[in-house]
Amino acid sequence: MKLTPKQQLLVILSEECGELIQMCQKILRRGCVDLDDKDEDYYIKFVEELGDVYTMINLMHEWDIVSWDDLEKRAEYKLEKLKKWSDLI
Repeated sequence: MKLTPKQQLLVILSEECGELIQMCQKILRRGCVDLDDKDEDYYIKFVEELGDVYTMINLMHEWDIVSWDDLEKRAEYKLEKLKKWSDLI
């Protein structure tokens, strides 16, 4: 079965998210490798996987699947939740 372009975007996005999840788990499993060390192999691979997801998000926007406004609204909502439930903000 041939996938439509939007189906391809969803498939590739999900694959890239899975690869990013795996990389995060590997970093944590190996003792929280210092992500401040830009020369560390794990940092380099992490940035590659994060960049792949970022690319797919950009393509989702280019194909008019999501708008930057909707993503920004969601980001604001998430930041408010993090203020309540996390020490990150």
